[in-house]
Amino acid sequence: MSEPSTTYEPHAIEERYYKLWEERGYFEIEGNKAIQKEGKRFSIMLPPPNVTGSLHIGHAFNHTLIDIMTRFKRMDGYKTLWQPGTDHAGIATQNVVEKQLLAQGITKEELGREKFLEKVWEWKAKSGGTIVGQMRKMGVSPAWSRERFTMDEGLKRAVRKAFLALYSEGMIVRGNYMVNWCTHDGALSDIEVEYEQHKGKLYHLRYFLENSQEYIVVATTRPETFFGDTAVMVHPEDERYTHLIGQYVTLPLINRRVKIIADDYVDSSFGTGCVKVTPAHDVNDYEVGKRHDLEFITIFNEAGFLNDQCGAFEGQERLEAREGIVAALEAQGFVEKIEDYENQVGHCYRCKNVVEPYISKQWFVKKEIAEGATQKVNAGLAQFYPAHWINSFNAWMKELRDWCISRQLWWGHQIPVFYCRTCNHEWATEEETQTACPACQSTDIYQDPDVLDTWFSSGLWPFSTLGWGNEECGKGETWFEEDMAEFYPNSLMVTGFDILFFWVARMMFQGEHALKELPFKDIYLHALVKDEHGQKMSKSKGNVIDPIDTIQSHSADALRFTLAVLAIQGRDIKLSPDKLDQMRNFTNKLFNASKYLLLNANRFEDLDAITIKTELGRYMQSRLHGATKEVREHLETYRFNDAATVLYRFLWNEFCDWGIELSKAQREAVPELGAIFKEAMKLLHPFMPFITEHLYQTLGNTTLEENTSIMVLPYPTNETKDDAMEGLFERIIEAIVSIRRAKATIELGNQRIDLAYVKLNTPQDLSAAVPFIKLLAKCGAVEFVSEKIPDAVRDVSDNLEVLIPLSGIDLSPIIARLEGQAGKLQKEVDKLSGMLSNERFVANAPEAVVVQNKAALAEATDKLAKVTEELGNLRD
Repeated sequence: MSEPSTTYEPHAIEERYYKLWEERGYFEIEGNKAIQKEGKRFSIMLPPPNVTGSLHIGHAFNHTLIDIMTRFKRMDGYKTLWQPGTDHAGIATQNVVEKQLLAQGITKEELGREKFLEKVWEWKAKSGGTIVGQMRKMGVSPAWSRERFTMDEGLKRAVRKAFLALYSEGMIVRGNYMVNWCTHDGALSDIEVEYEQHKGKLYHLRYFLENSQEYIVVATTRPETFFGDTAVMVHPEDERYTHLIGQYVTLPLINRRVKIIADDYVDSSFGTGCVKVTPAHDVNDYEVGKRHDLEFITIFNEAGFLNDQCGAFEGQERLEAREGIVAALEAQGFVEKIEDYENQVGHCYRCKNVVEPYISKQWFVKKEIAEGATQKVNAGLAQFYPAHWINSFNAWMKELRDWCISRQLWWGHQIPVFYCRTCNHEWATEEETQTACPACQSTDIYQDPDVLDTWFSSGLWPFSTLGWGNEECGKGETWFEEDMAEFYPNSLMVTGFDILFFWVARMMFQGEHALKELPFKDIYLHALVKDEHGQKMSKSKGNVIDPIDTIQSHSADALRFTLAVLAIQGRDIKLSPDKLDQMRNFTNKLFNASKYLLLNANRFEDLDAITIKTELGRYMQSRLHGATKEVREHLETYRFNDAATVLYRFLWNEFCDWGIELSKAQREAVPELGAIFKEAMKLLHPFMPFITEHLYQTLGNTTLEENTSIMVLPYPTNETKDDAMEGLFERIIEAIVSIRRAKATIELGNQRIDLAYVKLNTPQDLSAAVPFIKLLAKCGAVEFVSEKIPDAVRDVSDNLEVLIPLSGIDLSPIIARLEGQAGKLQKEVDKLSGMLSNERFVANAPEAVVVQNKAALAEATDKLAKVTEELGNLRD
């Protein structure tokens, strides 16, 4: 007959349990109806992952923290909504489908907009949502029946309503602005541009004065942009050039004349003090151009191909043309010099293309939209965790610029603005389609071809998912009229700090502007998950930890608990294989504890169904109450690591190690310990849902198929601790540890001894402690004394002293061994002391060697003191 397994096998139960939880509706807002408390509501939104994505370790971390809070609140009687869903991810999704079509030799233009969008929806139905299935493997518990997609019909209506409201009050405007332009993906907002250090060149170009051989030198990192220059600028007080102000230079190759102007924006000390001005292709020059009423000349089209302003280079891609343009400038003597140069270059956050400043007609949300949210946050109506993030929020809001919300894509929320070709009327509407112009009734109308920035629709997520914008449609299948009243504002937002400005800030000002109330009360911003060395994970480094692979190798519970233990507010998470192994060992520890309990009984009651009578039961129950109080306090302030650490300490150290060992001396406490362990599984459940469900059902001699789940039972509550019983067992454990140490001193570590004396520092009745001490310390008898016992080895701890009689024990080999150790240590101390007292050695030796010798001397001295003390104890 094979030995029973000592290892927890999670995969046998994870899928089965999750399916039952979901089928029974436990994740839904009424899933815990039997324990819901009047007036208690908790709502949290899943940061909608891109529909193109798959679960990475950052998702796993974020989802774990959300699920811990959701399961905790659900068990604590709150009517709970964790709202799931995915984001249509305009740029990313369009890129995926475009690449698939190009692999077949088809461009989206050949298909046309309507057919292309059909292909995107086909892809979404087939491949989108992979991440949702992977989330289930993590054991997360959102209300799946309410799953939303940022392009579903309800959210489309919400987007149109939000747009129309802002448009009508003049908060959304359209105009020619300087924008960040990706020649592949179109307009980008400021935070969608990623800046990277770039090793390039600085080109010093000669601009000849009109009808003269005299020239001035300007420097640029983008020589192809000189075709768009409409001025050269100097500082008005720069004596080198004051005589040239108002004169003209002719541009190389194309001979267009441009004026030399003066502006105090120029830094005379930088470079030559002369600056080329390209108003249509440089952010700073754009402002200069407006101040001086300069011409704005665009030199390339939306795809980045040079136009007829660029002479012989017309039709070439702007970056690919650079080499040829520089060669032509050099050939005709227009290059003064070329230097190596490092600078920050902006790239598209999606396709990594170099971003260009570009003037384009776009739609913008005015920065004033954020004023109300900023005021309310600083009035304390929302709290950041960690608190310092309010400083970053305020700094960004202070520098906020108008937000470009139009994107040159086909996949997304098409801007709900229509134009009439007959009378040039423009109007916005909540209706999806229009048949005639409301001004002149002409049918020659068209809709704006651009779509909205993905962040515009996801910025509505805290309330659009609750039915906002659909009020006139009646009750829908996935939303309810009461949802806004019950779940807005959301209770909490949990997300990474890296999207504070991409998403969190946008939700805050869109929610506040639309509803005059901030969309959530608490904002928990976690750090990044990195490898054990603090390095970012990347495939190229080979240090990626895949959550799905980790679940397969370690279990969902081990991964979740590891992430929770590491979730220290404000610190990066350093995830290591060793830490994952440790938490897998923790699951095995819990599993084996349940096996021990079941050796003594085949069924255990819940804690509230029994009365605890034994000393050990009262002690473990009190320790459980203490852990419960701490865990609750930590969860309420989002100190996930502290809560997880308390659970680990209580379950591993206090219950599994001491509680179970002590029960061997008080067998009648085992049924009580089983009930306490079941209650502890409730406490642990939000962190480790699968094993806690499994052990709770197993200890009750039930199965989940026939019993209520642990996840909809009441969460443990704070109860009064039993200080007297805790004091008793603290002394019991201290005495056991001290006796074990004393036995080890005389090399009787695991052997049974006849007698041990215990001398307490303060009087205390420990008669109840004797059976525990005798069994666990392996003593035939334990006596409490008030005086020192002669001829005994002793061990001194904080509250007591242990003495073991030495009669009948041959100490000579032990003393000889210790004397040998003492002799060697004394020689080491003498040698190091001599070296360090030698002034010449200290003066000439490298500092590191001196420091090393001092540390070695301190260590040897400490060891010698301990050995000497042991010898003294044995000789007394």
